[in-house]
Order: sequence, then structure tokens, then C-alpha cells
Amino acid sequence: MKQLAQWVLAVAESIGGPGLFLIAFLDSSFLSFPQANDLLIVLKVAQHTDLAIYYAALATAGSLAGCLVLYALARKGGEALLRRRGKPERVRRVRDAFARYGLLAIIVPALLPPPAPFKLFVLTAGAAGFPLRLFVLGLLLGRGTRYFGIAFLTVRYGEAAMDFLDRYGRGVAFGLAGLVVAGAAIYVLWKRRGRAAVSPQV
Repeated sequence: MKQLAQWVLAVAESIGGPGLFLIAFLDSSFLSFPQANDLLIVLKVAQHTDLAIYYAALATAGSLAGCLVLYALARKGGEALLRRRGKPERVRRVRDAFARYGLLAIIVPALLPPPAPFKLFVLTAGAAGFPLRLFVLGLLLGRGTRYFGIAFLTVRYGEAAMDFLDRYGRGVAFGLAGLVVAGAAIYVLWKRRGRAAVSPQV
């Protein structure tokens, strides 16, 4: 399996943009390439800064396509597939996260680097029948923020962006996730106060 992964990475690196799509698709579906997308984005954007948006978009699209495959399998396989892929207690916690936080239960894991159990969230979304349009929106926001952010850092700092990600990537990802959660909480409170202000007084 390790040799297969190395061969796939070598092929992906050699074919440019489509290789980014391929690795992102496989990493989000059938195989696992921890942080390979981040590395490939840095390498490609450092070589061709004018194609930064193109590379980030392909990585985001590949990840979305791979996640949709898992989502569809989980919709069909349901609880049986979940039981094979995750411990019951962890599956329960992920289900609770969807019930409590909805869209954030996709956005936040999509932002975080490994070893966050991202695929378990994807599978749970499918098995639980989480709305497809919200699933796609959450992935685009989470993965898009991550990959376009890495492309921006590379345009600004070149291949030194990889050193930055190695040192501070996890902290930045958790910081972004915290900002997303805080922003969502503020929005919910604002909406509730707005409804309370316009509700008829008894």
C-alpha cells in the first residue's frame, strides 16, 4: 500500500493540475494521503503563481468529488457501514455534533488537518441523511478556505509556506475553526434577538 501511495503521488506531481484533483479525490474517498494536497498545492503554486486559483480550485473540487462518493455509499450502506468504519462511541459523538451544530459539523472538520477523523463526519452525514445541498456547501466552505488559504500563502512566501504550515498549520486551522464557530454563534444570537424584537408583545 505504501508503494502504491508513493507511485500515485509521483504520477500526480508529474501531471500538474489534474494530479491535484486526483490526489484530493482519492484522499477524500478510498485512500489516505495525509497533507499530500497541501504539499502539492505549495509545490505547484510556487512554480506557477499565476495558476494559484486554478490549483486551489482543482484540489477543492477533487475533495468534494471524493466526499460525495463516500456520502453516497453511506446513504446506501447506512449504519452497517458506519459500524465498520468507526468505534460506536466516536460515531455517537459525531452524530451528536450533526444534531447540535448542523452545517458546522462539516465545515470545521473540513478545515482541520490530520489526524482529525474527517471521513467519519462525511460517512455520518450520508448515513444520517444530512441534506446534500448543506453537505456540499459545508465542504466548499471548509476545504475551499483551507486550499485557497494555502495557495495564498504560497503566492506570498513561495515554498517557505511549507515550513510555515509544518510549524503553525495546525494552530492556524484550529484558529480558523474557532472563528467559524464564533461567527456562527454570533449569527444565531443575532437572529434570535431579531425574532424576539419583532414578536408581538402579550
